[in-house]
Amino acid sequence: MDGIFLQQLVNGLTLGSVYGLIAIGYTMVYGIIGMINFAHGDVYMVSAYLAAIGIALLSVFGLHSFPVLILGTLIFTVVVTSVYGWAIERIAYKPLRNSTRLAPLISAIGMSLILQNYVQLAQGARQQGVPTLLDGALRLHIGDGFVIITYTKIFIILASIIGMGLLTYVIQKTTLGRMCRATQQDRKMAQILGINTDRVISYVFIIGAAMAALAGVLITLNYGTFDFYAGFIIGIKAFTAAVLGGIGSLPGAMLGGIILGISEAQFASLVNSDYKDVFSFSLLVAILIFRPQGLLGKPQVTKV
Repeated sequence: MDGIFLQQLVNGLTLGSVYGLIAIGYTMVYGIIGMINFAHGDVYMVSAYLAAIGIALLSVFGLHSFPVLILGTLIFTVVVTSVYGWAIERIAYKPLRNSTRLAPLISAIGMSLILQNYVQLAQGARQQGVPTLLDGALRLHIGDGFVIITYTKIFIILASIIGMGLLTYVIQKTTLGRMCRATQQDRKMAQILGINTDRVISYVFIIGAAMAALAGVLITLNYGTFDFYAGFIIGIKAFTAAVLGGIGSLPGAMLGGIILGISEAQFASLVNSDYKDVFSFSLLVAILIFRPQGLLGKPQVTKV
């Protein structure tokens, strides 16, 4: 039993770290403009296809070494996916910035449907896949059982930690990060102080898309398969992670992702894997009812 629990703990930590990376996109956009980008899950889906394209292109040129292959794929996927994030902000959000709060929400849902159908037409509706790039695993004996940790899972966890660390440094220590925090606290005052808030909002969408691209590459390496509808379920789960941790909080997004991933993996092991999605959505409903501000979030105070 200990071996099964620890095995699912490793699986959940791997999945949760990816949820956390995608949740960062939700929480950053919400923190800056107070809106949920419901097209963000489909940005992740696009990045999965781009990762496969990048791997195929590099393989054609004879680059089969894992470090070179993964680095080239990451650069290609992050750059192109960031362009998608920038385009979504310019097309679906910027023209509606001063409209009612409902309009950008509907626009984001429309953009989500556009991305799904665009990829379906361009790549087909069948599942796509990539070969395993990193073979091998560690086998740890625990009591009477054992735990298998593949090198791919280790790479995913380390890459997620590095990605989160770099983002934290950018937000806390750089000029761009200070501009983002100022825009989040008071957009009008930030404009008065000379900050181009429109540009900052575009940067936030680009950063969120880059994190989704990193997640897309990592989860493609782990599972090897994806389709044009992959962004819907994982997008809702990442949104659940963002709400669980406290929407608007970067550490909360990562914490929420890890908690959700581990809880989902343990539920699949102890109860039934067929209902793990039901568990995730039930958790979202429970959070919204009993603690809508999340674990690390703060209740919003309305100024009068």
